[in-house]
Amino acid sequence: MPKSKSSPVAKIPPRRKREPLTRSQMMARIRSKNTKPEVLTRSAVQALGLRFRNHVVDLPGKPDLANKSRKWAIFVHGCFWHSHTGCRLASSPKSNTSYWGEKLARNQARDAEKIAALEAQGYRVLVVWECDVRNGERLKRALQAFFAPSEVREFVKPPYA
Repeated sequence: MPKSKSSPVAKIPPRRKREPLTRSQMMARIRSKNTKPEVLTRSAVQALGLRFRNHVVDLPGKPDLANKSRKWAIFVHGCFWHSHTGCRLASSPKSNTSYWGEKLARNQARDAEKIAALEAQGYRVLVVWECDVRNGERLKRALQAFFAPSEVREFVKPPYA
């Protein structure tokens, strides 16, 4: 029987059997790589027949998906962490508002800076939002609009001999 992957973070018992988590424990469980929206976006791009690398370290902003030869990059942003305007998932925190306001503003400024740096290098950049990934049709439309028909390869089975 194959061995299952274990998570680096211990599984949390049900609320009735444990003390409430501290803020630090809650924040430690928030992942920055391989999140569900990112994995779903990778699957959708792969289904289009495109090749890419994950978390390309030597590009500005370390894009979640990138293809250096075709010069495109995709960032998958969480609506809360990157302050998606007009989105119900991008709520503003009610406590410690001065800290969170500054932090989320810094995130937006950093995002704009990294996207501009990529565009200066000749890259086409797409930002995919968490709410778009949740709605699979919106994700599909965004990816199809971003990739020109010439870039998406149609895979056709060769005829049997």
